[in-house]
Amino acid sequence: MIRRLLAISALILAIALPARAEEVVAGLSQNRVAITASFDGSEILVFGAVKREAPAPLDPSLEVIVAVSGPSTPITLRKKSRRLGIWINTQALEIDAAPSFYSVSTSAPLRDILNHTDDIRHGISIGRVIRSVGAPEEIKNAARFTEALVRIRTENRLYQLNEGSVDLAEDTLFRTSVALPSNLTEGAFTARIFLTRGGHVIDAYTTDLEVRKVGLERWLFTLAYEQAFLYGLLSLVIAIIAGWGASAIFRLLRV
Repeated sequence: MIRRLLAISALILAIALPARAEEVVAGLSQNRVAITASFDGSEILVFGAVKREAPAPLDPSLEVIVAVSGPSTPITLRKKSRRLGIWINTQALEIDAAPSFYSVSTSAPLRDILNHTDDIRHGISIGRVIRSVGAPEEIKNAARFTEALVRIRTENRLYQLNEGSVDLAEDTLFRTSVALPSNLTEGAFTARIFLTRGGHVIDAYTTDLEVRKVGLERWLFTLAYEQAFLYGLLSLVIAIIAGWGASAIFRLLRV
């Protein structure tokens, strides 16, 4: 009897709740990226449409944000200082989690289409996806460590902010391309698509993307992490053979 009453209550609540006026439907051009020995980067196409139950409001305008993130891992940031003419590590800060790759593409400047509260709630901007619970008392400028991490990874194209790169047609169809650099970390990637109006997120969609090493790259990676002794022995043998081969060629050239 209790279960029946709960089911009826849930049904009544579902009927009473209004349907979402606008809903995003999206997809990727590929759901798997293979890292091979000759991998020099890739590009994925994110595309989709807005499903509506009623005519779209004219004001404020609809905007789209596409965020693609790689696996998050802890990281230790160290600051070097000059002591007695030598550069040494003087401070260290533990970051609880930072994505190995993060790209934000928007249909307009991010600050104009996303308010501060929704950014905190959904964790969209680059600064919001880096989690650091607290810094040691001796570190007075903890924010500069995070800024340095963002700057370094931005220079290596691992963190990207591409404002205005999402093409939005008739407030319905959208598409954008996300460039994946050659120095990707393998793992499970996530693509999130947000619809915003007046700075508020009105709907979101999430899909997965897998990045994996294949072929020789995968074999070497597995060998190095799962059979370290054999990997070291193989490296030593290759180094000896390479040295002997170079010496033999040099002797032939001298004759």
